[in-house]
Amino acid sequence: MANQRVHLFVTGKVQGVFFRQALKVMAKKNNVSGWVRNLKDGRVETVIEGEDLNVSHVVEWCHAGPANARVEDVEIRNEKFTGEFSKFDVLY
Repeated sequence: MANQRVHLFVTGKVQGVFFRQALKVMAKKNNVSGWVRNLKDGRVETVIEGEDLNVSHVVEWCHAGPANARVEDVEIRNEKFTGEFSKFDVLY
């Protein structure tokens, strides 16, 4: 399988609803690496790397998020895979 890297910006009610922690669980479950953080403008930003199918599962999850989230939009930027991450981190 090919590897993929995506850079996402998630808009909506995505802060204060455990989005980052739930995304970390999904990332681990799908064997992808990268990071996630809150932005000052209320969005969540994440970079995800891994096998195509695994990354696709996590991106699909980001369109809904955890139970209390209300995702309005997911901006997806495809980037060159680097393999620079060994795990998935929540940044503060």
